[in-house]
Amino acid sequence: MNQEMSGVDETTESYQESVPEKIDYVFKVVVIGDSAVGKSQLLSRFAKNEFCIDSKSTIGVEFQTRTVTIKGKVIKAQIWDTAGQERYRAVTSAYYRGALGAMLVYDITKRPSFDHVARWVEELRAHADNSIVITLIGNKADLVDQRAVPTEDAIEFAENQGLFFSETSALSGGNVDTAFFRLLEEIYGVVSKKTLERGTAKSNGGDAAALKGSKIDIISGAELEISEMKKLSTCSC
Repeated sequence: MNQEMSGVDETTESYQESVPEKIDYVFKVVVIGDSAVGKSQLLSRFAKNEFCIDSKSTIGVEFQTRTVTIKGKVIKAQIWDTAGQERYRAVTSAYYRGALGAMLVYDITKRPSFDHVARWVEELRAHADNSIVITLIGNKADLVDQRAVPTEDAIEFAENQGLFFSETSALSGGNVDTAFFRLLEEIYGVVSKKTLERGTAKSNGGDAAALKGSKIDIISGAELEISEMKKLSTCSC
């Protein structure tokens, strides 16, 4: 169990920004949780290092990407932002398919958003692959005076559910990169292990070609129609 507390955002040398000619892996990650907990802001901060003050609720699903190098492998993170409103749950559930990681977000200033986390975990495990890596995120950690969810409560829940845990601030950027990078690193570990177990990997842990056609290979860039995805969303943040 790895627990990342709120604080200064740090990355190690194994996490590097990349603009490569070759992508080794494409990892699909879904960001889920109640509406207005800051999911879109976390995604915007990680993908573009931006924070949109007048952000509106996401309708349907949209995604952004960021390419980094983790442990010598070039990884393109495809991060999907799902609407938190109840009326869109039936729509977004289809988008769990192929997800290798999930970031489950609650607002540390809103106790109900944390109380609903168990339900989100249940839904995630019902629709996603059983090997999906899940990180629990307490967002808006900068609002210390308004805290309604003790860090200890979140740590206890994460430990009981076998989740990773981190507190972040999309506003300041605190711990955002660290949380995403850690999730991607854990996904890489799962993918590498599965590849080796199936006897399709090379001695260095395998590459994207070795995963072609396997269950853990996710949607490639060529298969995604961004124009179609934009129709599902009215949020630009």
